[in-house]
Amino acid sequence: MNEMTITTFDWVPEAPRGYVRDIRLRWALEEAGFPYKIESTPFKDRGEEHFQHQPFGQVPWLTHGEISIFESGADLLYVAETSEALLPTDPKGRNEVIKWLFAGLNSVEMAVLPFTIFKFTEDEEQTPGRQALDGFLAARLGHVETYLQGRDWLTDAFSIADIIMADVLRLADRFDALADYSNCRAYVEQATSRPAFKKAYQDQLDHFAAAD
Repeated sequence: MNEMTITTFDWVPEAPRGYVRDIRLRWALEEAGFPYKIESTPFKDRGEEHFQHQPFGQVPWLTHGEISIFESGADLLYVAETSEALLPTDPKGRNEVIKWLFAGLNSVEMAVLPFTIFKFTEDEEQTPGRQALDGFLAARLGHVETYLQGRDWLTDAFSIADIIMADVLRLADRFDALADYSNCRAYVEQATSRPAFKKAYQDQLDHFAAAD
């Protein structure tokens, strides 16, 4: 197949390194064994071409020939549709993965992100709104914790749903939010011990370090 291209920032500050979402695409392509290359777009000067590919000025986006796709979930689904290693071909198995792909992006990530924004900005003020968001996160993590009991992966085998869910949960774990959720923490540890993740993670760190 033709080589795919991941576009990410040319540089980011130290704090988000290892967590920029191009890692999801790197990880998936490593798991699938597909060739790919990395291109850069300026972090500090996001021009018109950037917004043509990614209307919100974010990264990553994936290009494959004349196809350009933004949003990491859509990118992963595109990759997985050409790899049985990441998405089953039978209708039931395929739909199980897709359900959990969207659950990770919506039900779980939407609860994790406000929490991490407070942590990144070192805002620890316990306002009623903050307490409500913390309760929301605890509820969502509790549901995932229960579901993962006795399971290795979200579905019958490792898939793009696990790439998303593990990446979302490891961000929460960065700030110790999984301290009371042993199943979630074990799941993250198992996912991030995979060789494909380790390579994707180190490659991202090296990419940004090279621009310092």
